[in-house]
Amino acid sequence: MDLTVVVPLYNEEESLTELNDWIDRVMQSNHFSYEIIYVDDGSTDDSWKVVDELSRINKHVKGLRFRRNYGKSAALNEGFKVAAGDVVITMDADLQDSPEEIPEMYRMIIEDGFDMVSGWKKKRHDPITKKIPSRFYNWSTRRLSGIKLHDMNCGLKAYKNELVKNIEVYGEMHRYIPIIAKWEGYGNIGEKVVQHQRRKYGVTKFGLDRFVKGYLDLLTITFISKFGQRPMHFFGTFGSLIFLFGFFIALYLAYTKFFTDTYTMMTERPIFYFGLLAMIIGTQLFLTGFLADLVSRNRANREYHIKDKINFNKSDQ
Repeated sequence: MDLTVVVPLYNEEESLTELNDWIDRVMQSNHFSYEIIYVDDGSTDDSWKVVDELSRINKHVKGLRFRRNYGKSAALNEGFKVAAGDVVITMDADLQDSPEEIPEMYRMIIEDGFDMVSGWKKKRHDPITKKIPSRFYNWSTRRLSGIKLHDMNCGLKAYKNELVKNIEVYGEMHRYIPIIAKWEGYGNIGEKVVQHQRRKYGVTKFGLDRFVKGYLDLLTITFISKFGQRPMHFFGTFGSLIFLFGFFIALYLAYTKFFTDTYTMMTERPIFYFGLLAMIIGTQLFLTGFLADLVSRNRANREYHIKDKINFNKSDQ
């Protein structure tokens, strides 16, 4: 199979039929073998009913439905698990991503050899209250990650199937899939300018809180990418240095007490408490690193509860 299109959705009943017809036209005109996987993230409207109806008239349509709302990252993660196409395309369900971009992104993966191609909405049809935070977010992400993408959070992306089978996306980490991919050894990441359509139906599902969560997740993924497999290297190093700082303070105080004419009690000197605090914090950091190492070696895989599936055989599960 050439392509799998994974579409996470939440309360997008109005746009699904139009989106599906659009994707289908692009696929048929380019003679792709394909599947479209809609992942319903616990919608409260009739989105799942629409997916079910589409699957009855289009053999390429498949669907997964969560029992509750887990978030976009969970939806992508479960879609990736069952994707069968050589190239996996992700796009949003709100018609703001254009399926017309798919053939060129597919070519960039197959012919140019990219592990991943990320869309860049160079001309955005968003209010300025969304544009400015987005630009600052992308700038800071480039600085911290070293990945030179202009639009890290663009929903329209293309991946090698091998890549999506070797990453895990959870929490709000869908914004940082390029970083996760690079961390897993898939560093050949390309970028393509894509059309950004105006929202036609409904309203955005993301509020201003996504920027706060986004930066917290950025710090998380940056730390995990550098120290996720070796947390002791981070906590142990800082813990040891801070402990040694406090220990040398204690040695200094002991020396002055026994080998000089100073008769002041050690506990009456403020520096004593700095040394004691440093040794306590150093010990705690060292133990944190040790426990984190144990956790990283015994972590369990995350599971999301799928309520319904459409057009998946038992061999796909």
